[in-house]
Amino acid sequence: MQKVITDDLDALLDILPPHICQPLRQQKDTSELLEVVLDLGRPPEARFPQREVILNPKEVNEQDIDYVASHISSFGDDNRAGIERTLHRISAIRNRKGRIVGLTCRVGRAIFGTIKIIEDLVQSGKSLLLLGRPGVGKTTMLREIARVLADDINKRVIIVDTSNEIAGDGDIPHPAIGHARRMQVTTPTMQHAVMIEAVENHMPEVIIIDEIGTELEAQAARTIAERGVQLVGTAHGNTLENLMMNPTLADLIGGIQTVTLGDEEAKRRGTQKSILERMSPPTFDIVVEIQGWDKVAIHPDVGEAVDDTLRGQPTATETRWLDDTGEVRIEKEMPVTAKKTTKGKPLVKEHKPYKIYLFGINRGRLEQAAKERQLTLDIVNNLNDANLFVTSKSYYRRKPQKVKDAETANLPIYVLKSNTPHQVRQLLNTLYPSPKTEPIDYFKLALTEAEEAVELVKEGQEAAELSPQSAYIRRLQHLIAERNALASQSTGKDPDRRVRIYRE
Repeated sequence: MQKVITDDLDALLDILPPHICQPLRQQKDTSELLEVVLDLGRPPEARFPQREVILNPKEVNEQDIDYVASHISSFGDDNRAGIERTLHRISAIRNRKGRIVGLTCRVGRAIFGTIKIIEDLVQSGKSLLLLGRPGVGKTTMLREIARVLADDINKRVIIVDTSNEIAGDGDIPHPAIGHARRMQVTTPTMQHAVMIEAVENHMPEVIIIDEIGTELEAQAARTIAERGVQLVGTAHGNTLENLMMNPTLADLIGGIQTVTLGDEEAKRRGTQKSILERMSPPTFDIVVEIQGWDKVAIHPDVGEAVDDTLRGQPTATETRWLDDTGEVRIEKEMPVTAKKTTKGKPLVKEHKPYKIYLFGINRGRLEQAAKERQLTLDIVNNLNDANLFVTSKSYYRRKPQKVKDAETANLPIYVLKSNTPHQVRQLLNTLYPSPKTEPIDYFKLALTEAEEAVELVKEGQEAAELSPQSAYIRRLQHLIAERNALASQSTGKDPDRRVRIYRE
C-alpha cells in the first residue's frame, strides 16, 4: 500500500495571526512542516525537518498568543489543546502566574500505509510495544494500527486517548482511526482507570494506548493482557534496555529483581551470588524499536530477549526497513543456534568442530579472546572449507560478494553487531558455552522444590523452607501448598524473601 498523507494543514494555519500565517503559506515545503513556535518577545518560528524559518521579524506579543488561544479548544490539565476534528496539537508554556507565554503548534498527520513494515506483527494477535524518541512517529503508527485492525481485520478496537493525541480533538474522532472506538481521558492521571474501564465495560479485542509512563498504567496494562486482550501501546524509551533500567516501566517486560544464590548454586552456575533475573512473564510479547520513519528493530520474544540480556548473551533481533522501491527488507541478528539468513538451514551440531571463515572481523582479537578461554580455533582461509561464516553488521548490510557467496553456499552466518572485544567474546560464549553457564529452567526448579517440600511435610516433617524467589513464583508455591491442604507463608525481606510450608 502506498503511503497517503492527510494533515488538514489549512485548519492549523487559520488559527495563526495573519502576519504569521501569510509568510508561512508562501513556503514551498509546507507539506513537511513540523511545528510553529510562538514565544512571547521572540520572532515567530516555523520548524521543518532540515531547517528553521523566522516567519516575521516582529516579536510575538500577548495579542498574538490570545489570537491563537481564542481559535482553539480550551487547554487541559496537561496544557494541551486541539482543533476540532483534526490531529493538530497546541501546547502551552505558562509563567508562574498561569499566563501563557509560549505556544507550540504541532502538525498532526494521518499517514495511511505507514505500518507496512510491521503489519504481520500487528495482525498476529500478539501484544505490541512501540519505543522510540519523540517525533519519530510512534503516535502516527498507533493511529494506523487502529485503523487496520478495526477496518481490515474487523476487530473490536478501543483507543484510550489521553489529550486527544491519537484520534484528534472534539467529540467525533478523526476518520484516520477507521471504525475503531475512542475513549477520551479527562486528565493524564486517570489514564490507568480508563484503560481498566475500557476492558470491563466495552469488551474490546484490542486496546491501544499512547505513552504508558506510570506504574499504575503499567499495572493496568498487565491486568488487560492477563484478560486475553491484545495490547498495542507506546512507552518512554528508545530501546528495550531503557525499559529494563526503568523501575517504573520494567513490569511491562516482566520486571527485574535481584536474586541471591547459595554458594553451591552460584558455583554451579558460574556466577556471582547476587544475580538479576526476570520476575514474571512480560506484559508485551513483542517490542518494536522505531529507529526512523521507515526503519525498525524488533525483539520478537521479549521474555527471551530480557533473559538473554541479563545473562550477557546475544539476543535474537530483527531489523526491517523499506528500500527505494518500497519493499520491506529484513535482516536477522540471532544467536548462532539459528541461521542468520532466510534460508533456514540450522547450524552444524555442537560436536562437529567449527571451521570458521572471518570476513571483516579482527582475527588477532578473536584469537586473543580464544586464548583467554583456552580454546583452539580452526580459522580457515578458503570459503569452501568453512562450516561457519562470521562477519560484522556493517559488512552484512552492504552484501559484498563474499557474503553473497556464503549465502549461495547455504553457510550458517553469524553477524556481530560490531567488531569489538565484547562482541567477539559473546561469539565464543555462544559457540563454545561453558557447562557452568548453560541455561537452567529456574521456574520449573522452583515449583519442583515446592512439590518436594509438600511431600516432606506430608511425611511428618514439621515445616520446609524454600529458596528465595520472586513474588510471582512465591504465589505459585503458595498455590501448590494450598492444593495439598497445607499452610504456607512468606518470610524475610527481598531479595531473600521465601516461602515456608507447614501443617496448620
